[in-house]
Amino acid sequence: MKNSIDTNLSFSFRKNPDKDFLRRELGRISLSGVQEKFSAVTEEGRLRLARDGEQGTYILKPAPEDPTLAYCKYLPVNEFVTMRIAGGIYGIRTADTLLCKDSAGLPVLAVKRFDVQHDGSKLPQEDFASVLSRSGSNDGGNFKYSGTYADIATGIRKYIAAWPPVLEEFFRIVIFNYIFANADAHLKNFSIIRYGAEYRLSPAYDLLNTELHISGSDFALDGGLSPDLIRSDCYSATGHPCHTDFEKFGQIIGLQDRRISRIIKQFTELPTAVAAAVEASPLPVKLQRIYLRIIKERLARFRR
Repeated sequence: MKNSIDTNLSFSFRKNPDKDFLRRELGRISLSGVQEKFSAVTEEGRLRLARDGEQGTYILKPAPEDPTLAYCKYLPVNEFVTMRIAGGIYGIRTADTLLCKDSAGLPVLAVKRFDVQHDGSKLPQEDFASVLSRSGSNDGGNFKYSGTYADIATGIRKYIAAWPPVLEEFFRIVIFNYIFANADAHLKNFSIIRYGAEYRLSPAYDLLNTELHISGSDFALDGGLSPDLIRSDCYSATGHPCHTDFEKFGQIIGLQDRRISRIIKQFTELPTAVAAAVEASPLPVKLQRIYLRIIKERLARFRR
């Protein structure tokens, strides 16, 4: 995204006594449960908080104050770097982002809303918790973690007419999240958006290396890839899927074998640009090394 916006904010979230930065979701540890989000607009080349009733065009995500999260100060930087790697290196469509600093010098991620058009009107958007009719009243407090990635694929086939290329895009995002240790890719972090009478898959958002901050499982969804997946020997022995399991998952959701192989091949080696992007990022050198070690370990699992 062209940066014509001043990334130095004139305010600080830490100094606002009216905001609770330690808010949590009950019953499950989730980064999304501690990361406050604020609506913002641009005015004279700067970002400011949206006023009551004003349609925001950006979402601001400041660093949370949470002693239970390792390196919580750098969570916005982590997400910025991971989103840039996904879009710039792996060609995944992502929401546009800016990395800002508040007046206290702390990082804040600014995410441009893709559901708001130039005239201020909003495009209809539904996350997959809604698409799959999952809710707290019917499925409990952890409803957004309920199900499998095959369930999302089923929703894509149901609501998107030209679904084959969209399923390929989704398949790539699932693999990316696994290798880049994003254990918070739940139902609300995938959505569809309507342009006229046609639904499309929304650009990817909330991509980050969660293991940098908190230990988690391989997948955010409780059921993993699919209930129909017959695990590989490697998966059964180690508890972690390898490329064979993702190949089977691709077949389950209806992708052609040659397309599966092409996408899998994209992820079998770590592009040198990934390390360059991480090392050029505002993450401290220690965190850069941890970030790269995590994804290299994930890639080794994937390649087995």
